[in-house]
Amino acid sequence: MSGTTTIRLTLIAPAGGRDLREARFSGDGPVDPAALARAAGAGAALRGTFPRGTARWVVSPSHRCRATADALRGPAPDAAPAPGEVSEEVPALAGPDMGRWRGRTLAEVSAEDPKALVSWLSDPAAAPHGGESLLSLRTRVGAWLDTTRDAERASGTGRLVAVVEPDVVRAAVAHALDLPAPAFRRLDVEPLGAVELTGRSGRWNLRVARALD
Repeated sequence: MSGTTTIRLTLIAPAGGRDLREARFSGDGPVDPAALARAAGAGAALRGTFPRGTARWVVSPSHRCRATADALRGPAPDAAPAPGEVSEEVPALAGPDMGRWRGRTLAEVSAEDPKALVSWLSDPAAAPHGGESLLSLRTRVGAWLDTTRDAERASGTGRLVAVVEPDVVRAAVAHALDLPAPAFRRLDVEPLGAVELTGRSGRWNLRVARALD
């Protein structure tokens, strides 16, 4: 593949469930059946943008991201899966390590350790929970983005779909656009929200709008 070929990466947040609604740190409970049905419907439109088997699918290593990716891809054909039909779990795309806050809700942490929560909310480099800071998450995800852009251009794939945790979507967009660190918290990511990045010539661009049909 030519060095000028554009790489298209679609980042998709997982379908909703109780843990997302409760703002539970690193929660990975089941996805709502209705949300998976919505994902299956959205997947039909997504798959219409590229021939089956031509995109590489990757996921955060979580149940809700795997389940969402399965719903988006739709039923497997009778024949053996083509390249890209099976989602690849990528450790570099895991959600942030929330340390001792893992499994707790935002409300619980606010009641038990308000000063630590304020520190975490105000300073992207802070990790009062003993885990990973949001700045470290951005660095990790950004390294994967840039390495993947160059590798996909060399291999000739050119099309990726990544079903990843909401904070990973935020980190990817912040890195791609070289946003200031505080901008991370100003990026809203809804369940099944999709963002498209295009990579070429050593940089990433954000596709912000499509023409209405």
